Amino acid sequence: MPFHVTDLPMVWASIIAVAILLYVMLDGFDLGVGILFGTTADEDFRRTMMGAVAPVWDGNETWLVFVGASLYAGFPLVYSILLPAFYLPLTLLLIALILRGVAFEFRYKTERWRWVWDTGFFVGSLIAAFVQGAAVGAIVDGLPVANGRFVGGPFSWLSPFAIACGLGLVVGYMLIGAGWLVLKTTGGLRDWAYVRVLPMAAALLLFLCIAFGYALTADLAVMHRWIDRPWLAVFPLVGIIAVLGLLRGVRQRTDWLPFTAVAVIFMAAFATMAVSFWPYMIPFSVTIAEAAAPESSLEFLIFGAGLFILPIVLVYTIIVYWIFRGKVGEDMHYH
Repeated sequence: MPFHVTDLPMVWASIIAVAILLYVMLDGFDLGVGILFGTTADEDFRRTMMGAVAPVWDGNETWLVFVGASLYAGFPLVYSILLPAFYLPLTLLLIALILRGVAFEFRYKTERWRWVWDTGFFVGSLIAAFVQGAAVGAIVDGLPVANGRFVGGPFSWLSPFAIACGLGLVVGYMLIGAGWLVLKTTGGLRDWAYVRVLPMAAALLLFLCIAFGYALTADLAVMHRWIDRPWLAVFPLVGIIAVLGLLRGVRQRTDWLPFTAVAVIFMAAFATMAVSFWPYMIPFSVTIAEAAAPESSLEFLIFGAGLFILPIVLVYTIIVYWIFRGKVGEDMHYH
């Protein structure tokens, strides 16, 4: 039985939202590990850090490709606005991700020039995290859009709030990266990561509170939405419960709990942002219905990509994480 035409945009928008969330959490932790990599000079720690993300880091980025392709096919109006708006951030993101991938291989091929690839791994991770957060901040802050077209300049995305969001996501990725290291490592590196969880959690929570307050006050439509629908508070409440779980995990040294709690915090923050602007894909310029491709294109996406490509990517991701489950020993390295 085919979907009703009015259902298709919402269904595919929801799929894209889930894919974005998966990318943020999965690639987020390995970018976070890359940033933490640059904060220690201990070679054993660095080798173990790379070993902890080596089996999964490239697969995590598959979700970014999926999101981009889905926007292009399912919501071409949004794609046509975001691409010119973020030419520079996207270019920096691609360069940073390439630099990370090269550094994974080259740092083990040399000792004399290893510092170059170590720097590349750290800087690439840092830039990738920052531009992702800055792009989200620019979208929330409002892009200059007129008649369904981006009318700003190459730096219209750059604002104080966007910069704050970039720094906030860097901290968030470092936090989930530290949770991953707690989950996957043992000995000194595990203890090193535990020490960094709570300070970064405090910084992230401060940022989230400021960002949420800014979103409420910057546009009265957002504030009225939360006043009219008090049940939306369930999403921040879930985040608060996750914070309590994070505190408990650190206090009791329950290795699986910090990463799980931070993942739930990410989900709660993402859901809070989504419901604040729903049904807008670009606040407050383009709605889901306005941006959707023709019905025939969305049907192809649902029955083609949605029922074929998406399950393959999901199954692949689950299998990889299952195969490489468990702790990474201090003597286990990428090469």
